[in-house]
Amino acid sequence: MYQERDHGITTIRARLDRRCYGMGLGIILLDDVYPGFPGDVRNASAYPFPIQYEIATGVDIHALVVEEDKTPCLPPVIRAAQQLERMGCRAIAAECGYFAYFQREVAASVHVPVFMSSLLQVSFAQQLISPDRVVGILMANANYLTERHLASVGVQPGSNYVVGGAMEGGRCAEFDHLWTGGRRTDPPAADYAVAEAELLAVATDFHRAYPQMGALVLECTGFPPFARALQREIEMPVFSWGTLLDYAYSVVVHRDYYGHV
Repeated sequence: MYQERDHGITTIRARLDRRCYGMGLGIILLDDVYPGFPGDVRNASAYPFPIQYEIATGVDIHALVVEEDKTPCLPPVIRAAQQLERMGCRAIAAECGYFAYFQREVAASVHVPVFMSSLLQVSFAQQLISPDRVVGILMANANYLTERHLASVGVQPGSNYVVGGAMEGGRCAEFDHLWTGGRRTDPPAADYAVAEAELLAVATDFHRAYPQMGALVLECTGFPPFARALQREIEMPVFSWGTLLDYAYSVVVHRDYYGHV
């Protein structure tokens, strides 16, 4: 926190149409009220870089995930992205893997890099493992995943991946208490230890069901708080929103190197 200043900064000048400076990632939030544990994209406290939020007004979980017609979501999502760009954010991300649906449209609407979904990491993970192995994609709810979501982030439908749904069959009730209409508590609340145990049980079962799995991608922004515990159980590369945001920041604010020879 108390680092020496960057001596590479000798002057300052305004960037075109930028309101703020020293910004990091801009995050598009759903217009929905629920908390997130540290590590959830909705909780800024655990990330080592600046985060600026903007709400996609009118776009809640139901509209983005469940509704078949998602076209009403696009204008507010683009407005949120453009506002974050005007604020000076160096890259833009979102808080739900299902924002993958609009990756191409949002990228075309701004002039900064766009990372709309953790699913962007699937095609990358596919290149890192043997072609006779598969990438596991663990969704919060796989029932609403379409080929459009995958194709929009560069995943070839039918290629070497398998899909699982963590919340199907009521197996992750703590997440239902946060996100699922009709099952949310009032107010939405969850217990960390219970949520972790439920997710680990589902994810390890998913892993065991596919012995040829070589990497796992966690779609949901609520999963990263438990990703390290899960990795200890399955002992393989785990990609999450945490790894995506770390990467996103690193490519727009490259680290400097200090050392000796």
